[in-house]
Amino acid sequence: MLWKYSHSKKNWLFAGSERAGRRAAAIQSLLATAKLNGLEPLRWLTETLEKLPTCTNSQIDSLLPFAKPSK
Repeated sequence: MLWKYSHSKKNWLFAGSERAGRRAAAIQSLLATAKLNGLEPLRWLTETLEKLPTCTNSQIDSLLPFAKPSK
């Protein structure tokens, strides 16, 4: 697990900018949270991106990975 983290950290140096690095970190955090909550990260991300355009501001929290029941 440590190698995986350190390898990823090295790759993030090439994000292009600090802002891009922060976005990449946020996405990685959401994917890790999905995995910790028993979800398949790619499936969760795909479903979330499909729902996002029609989601109202008051419903955004329901798209977060910890808001879904574990499968």
